[in-house]
Amino acid sequence: MILLDKPYVSNFLKETIREHQFITLDTGGIVSESELTLSTADVIVEQFKENPNCRIYSNSENAINWVCRHLDFTALPSYINQFKNKVTFRQLVQKMYPDFYFQEVALADIDQLDLSKIPMPFIIKPAVGFLSLGVHKVLNKENWEEVKQAIKNEIDEAERLFPLEVINTSHFIVEEMIEGKEFAFDAYFNEKGEPTIMGILHHPFGSETDVSDRVYYTSKEIIKEHLPLFSDFIHRIGECTNIKNFPMHVEVRVTEEGRVVPIEINPMRFGGWCTSADLTWHATGMNPYVYYMENKKPDWEKILEQMDDEIYSLSILDNSTGEHADNIEKFDYEALLKKFVMPLELRRVDFKAYPIFGMLYTKTPKDQFREIDEILKSDLREFVEIK
Repeated sequence: MILLDKPYVSNFLKETIREHQFITLDTGGIVSESELTLSTADVIVEQFKENPNCRIYSNSENAINWVCRHLDFTALPSYINQFKNKVTFRQLVQKMYPDFYFQEVALADIDQLDLSKIPMPFIIKPAVGFLSLGVHKVLNKENWEEVKQAIKNEIDEAERLFPLEVINTSHFIVEEMIEGKEFAFDAYFNEKGEPTIMGILHHPFGSETDVSDRVYYTSKEIIKEHLPLFSDFIHRIGECTNIKNFPMHVEVRVTEEGRVVPIEINPMRFGGWCTSADLTWHATGMNPYVYYMENKKPDWEKILEQMDDEIYSLSILDNSTGEHADNIEKFDYEALLKKFVMPLELRRVDFKAYPIFGMLYTKTPKDQFREIDEILKSDLREFVEIK
């Protein structure tokens, strides 16, 4: 069963639901009856009562509140909380990472934080968060003053965009900076608690202080190299959590020594806004939504054999222009597309309502990688027209 909610449902997910006739409930008024045949809350609740191994997927964490209210007799609320709350998650995996530094701090106590007891650099972010809203890297004491002000400026915006179940800025987590390359991958656990990985993406950054979600990309080489490592890691996460019939989006860093350290695990979905699963489909031809709902395991050996050698990327066009959305007249999507050899899909977003202009999927030959590097480091000002 699939729960659909704001802010975005991709056409690919809608087509998947129609083709496979998955039971679907719209919990946020995001689709119309003309687009999909929708079910009711009673039907989904009854299905879970009759079959404890039912599977549910949501495109958005906005649906968490619905799950906690209607499916409180299942293990789902517990599964969600142990991942969604970043402090709870750190406590959960503390035996795996006994030397990892973290602490919880209330927003009201941020000014009194004793920096002498915190290893520099460090990361601060909402204990319950989404995207990169409220996430900051602190390099030194001087930088800390800037970060505190930035957090206070971002709070109202974050709470306006998402419900408390998705972003709650009353408490933050302070944790040590994890060195190494960053990756994201989608996975699910079956009825026996066995994990399956559904796709792997590299998440590069444009600078030392960059914590944005601008670019993710995947390739045959990336999946082949990291599949064994991440398979072992997610198996150990399963041993800590004892979860079953559950999807997730995992973010990790891999140290120079090859150690996998989790950043966070996002529950009940793959990448938000229908991102990572759709990118995996573009790159591999495998549909992660179907594989999860129908309990299928990808034949990665066969998939990798059939993949080409190109790079498939997702660019999340966050508003990094330095201009408030109200001061921007328009975004030049056509000029953006001309920067890429092979655009696959452009998703325009109302940047007055959300802090992003859109999302772009591309296919890039290895020798043209500079186009990915350029969009990673761009402030996007060249594409906007100011009022």
